[in-house]
Amino acid sequence: MKDAETVKILAFHAEKCKGCLECMKACSQVHFKTDEGSEKSAIQISKKNGSYIMNACDQCGLCLDLCPVGALTRKKNGVVWLDKKICIGCQACVGFCPTNSMRKAKNHIEPFKCISCGACVRACPENALELVEKQVQLIKKTVYHKLGAE
Repeated sequence: MKDAETVKILAFHAEKCKGCLECMKACSQVHFKTDEGSEKSAIQISKKNGSYIMNACDQCGLCLDLCPVGALTRKKNGVVWLDKKICIGCQACVGFCPTNSMRKAKNHIEPFKCISCGACVRACPENALELVEKQVQLIKKTVYHKLGAE
């Protein structure tokens, strides 16, 4: 199978965000069938220096080769996917993630992450989120650059 060249990732427009956290509630509904948001959301919105910031997986895939049992793969649509049936819960991916976007929820063995499903985009009343198509190689370069690598 040919590797995906593009992937949809979340784009955040901080100037539009009002901090209602509806996106986080929608995300926790997708992953855990609850609207509590907080630690059960793959998207995290927080306030820093007077404005809102977002953290969610950018689908860089740097975690793919790290999983000792191969539970992480890149789907045809480019999204990095965690197969919970294969995952052994070692949390190596959580500790390794260069963007701190692989999440761990209490009382759950398997980690979770953004799967670019768009639930948060649809839930945001301010249109502060959107799914945008990006080149996978460009995402990897950006992450490596932020980490200080060439």
